[in-house]
Amino acid sequence: MPSSVEELIELLDLEVIEDNLFRGRQPDTRLQRVFGGQVAAHALVAATRTVPERYQVHSLHSYFLRPGDTSVPIVYDVESVREGRSFATRRVLARQHGRPIFAMTLNFQVPEDGLVHQDPMPDVPAPEDCPGIAEVTAGTGRDTAEWQREWAALEVRHAGDSRPGGVIEDLSVAARARLWIRVNGTLPDDPLSQTAAFTYASDMTLLAATLVPHGLYIQSPGMQAASLDHTIWFHRPFRADEWWLYDQVSPSASGGRGLALARVFSQDGRLVASVAQEGLIRVHPTAN
Repeated sequence: MPSSVEELIELLDLEVIEDNLFRGRQPDTRLQRVFGGQVAAHALVAATRTVPERYQVHSLHSYFLRPGDTSVPIVYDVESVREGRSFATRRVLARQHGRPIFAMTLNFQVPEDGLVHQDPMPDVPAPEDCPGIAEVTAGTGRDTAEWQREWAALEVRHAGDSRPGGVIEDLSVAARARLWIRVNGTLPDDPLSQTAAFTYASDMTLLAATLVPHGLYIQSPGMQAASLDHTIWFHRPFRADEWWLYDQVSPSASGGRGLALARVFSQDGRLVASVAQEGLIRVHPTAN
């Protein structure tokens, strides 16, 4: 995975094969399957490159269909569904080995003024007062060296969760987990670079929030976890290379699936995005 912001920028760029057809490269990784945030960010980049500059993405809805193969590139086929005066819609199908592995529908809007309101930002410690995620998850099965190798392009700090001893006491939800996240370096100023990098990072921690009530981690013995779908609503422009708070809750888990919802706040208190994801959280019996 990208070990620097420069490698992340290079990864999120796409090769143009033909009109509305793109190819994404693979990073050097030891992961067994393609990281979902990478495919989602690639699909966003591909779709955005097919719409006029006056539009900005305001939502995306996606399904992870098959595990991606990390050894071969992914091809992204963009379909133009609609292009109106205010809104445009695109569908993206990602393929490997002749089969679809991922599908996304995106909606774009010409920016306009309108009614304004938002949830207030919760009271949380500043990023510099929070421990790094590798420090917090030590002893849970996560290899610190592996974390640094695969995710060094991102800086993640733990602002608390609602597991016993996890700082946050919130009886209004079944589970809550908060993280400060930013790209570990400076991205280009253009909106696509910022939204693509955020989309890449947004898939990294949501399923972990669904495990908080059960005292489990993604690396727990017998745990099988995988993203099934992923949705983002972009409310306000922001920078992915500046701190943003990932305020995650999990209202339900059942049938081997867990649902996570998240509000995304910039450090100055603006609600800039909302995210939803359902994923597989299947627990297999382990040998004694």
